[in-house]
Amino acid sequence: MPAEALAGKIVLDTNNYFVWRDGHIPVIDSGAKTEHELRQEQLLAAKVAKAFTMIEAWRIPTAARPAGAPDRLALPVSSDFPEAADLVTRLYDQFGYDTVDHSPLSESWRSGPGQPAWIAHAHQNRAELAANLRRAWRDLHRPF
Repeated sequence: MPAEALAGKIVLDTNNYFVWRDGHIPVIDSGAKTEHELRQEQLLAAKVAKAFTMIEAWRIPTAARPAGAPDRLALPVSSDFPEAADLVTRLYDQFGYDTVDHSPLSESWRSGPGQPAWIAHAHQNRAELAANLRRAWRDLHRPF
């Protein structure tokens, strides 16, 4: 990662950790850190936000709805920096989505693969997503 080039910038981390793809990363597997906290450590002078991790790129324009629409969906964001979460919130709104902020990055596992919010994926309104984030459980033996 070009840490120097990204210093002082907001970085949107759209990655999800999958053991089958990434191999085992002990610090993540143990629950000591999330993949997004590791990204923040790699980019110390940047402001990392976990964003766009629960929606496929092709769905962004097709599932978008105007603000206030009864069928408007929500997407999660987490960051250690309020200004990064605010930027993602503005982007989501411009793209046609509501936001549920579940900061800081140490809580980003709640919207990760295998969790209730992930299973429902990008088919949740704000209340449903918030409830699913609260229902998350810490499974250190996840198959993902």
